[in-house]
Amino acid sequence: MRGLLSFLLCLFCASPVLAQQATRVPVEQNGRTIQLTAQLYRPASPQPLPAVAIFHGCGGVGVNNTRMAELLKGWGYVALVVDSFSARGLKDVCGRNWPTPAAAQERAHDIDAALAWLGKQNFVDAKRLAFMGYSYGGGVAMLRALSPASDTKAPTPARAAILVYPDCALADALGAKLAIHQPTLIAMAALDDWTPVSQCKAVLDRIVQGRDLVETHIYEGAYHSFDALGLPVRYLEGVGNRSKPGGCCGAHYGASEAAWKAFVADVKAFLAKTLGP
Repeated sequence: MRGLLSFLLCLFCASPVLAQQATRVPVEQNGRTIQLTAQLYRPASPQPLPAVAIFHGCGGVGVNNTRMAELLKGWGYVALVVDSFSARGLKDVCGRNWPTPAAAQERAHDIDAALAWLGKQNFVDAKRLAFMGYSYGGGVAMLRALSPASDTKAPTPARAAILVYPDCALADALGAKLAIHQPTLIAMAALDDWTPVSQCKAVLDRIVQGRDLVETHIYEGAYHSFDALGLPVRYLEGVGNRSKPGGCCGAHYGASEAAWKAFVADVKAFLAKTLGP
């Protein structure tokens, strides 16, 4: 009886894991195909659903990414959490060797690949796709959400983008005049000294086409990674920091429950508005 009880408890505890599906997303890089690992979160529905591709920060896929995927699933969206690092032999790029703009541009192809993969699934409505990036992944997502104003071709088939405390300095290479092609929510922390609000405001000031498509939210009293629930704010001395001279070093990060709750409400409302029928 004790053995049976233990077995049933294991099944119960494992049920959230069984609710998601491991998959792979092919992306072309330097003439070869890389198979990115990804986790699919899919609501039960007889009809094709809107979908959101999620891209992690410099530390790889985190609990904040999977927590958001679960929320999206509960709201009726397909969510795909993409791991950009494992297939490339990376684990954590938060240190002094902070990702270069060239590396970010290369990773931006992961967004195109994920959206293309989602668009081919019969349980996804290919006309209602969005992408969402965090921190370094948010900066990469910004590269896809924006383009030089002279480029009239939309960079992705997405209907919406969400940038969460993004590394806005990555947009410096895009030029002095920028265009945006889809509704974009930018969520920032007022006290962020890793990817500061001032850098994102400087990018917004360069948008000459589609500025009305941008929705910004700044959460007062919050630092970078305000969605890392349960993690007290701390200072990391050794992390790369593009906002400091020479790109080094140190930044604060940690949770703010108030910011997290406001952020969740903002994301839910934004997606209902942009990915609705």
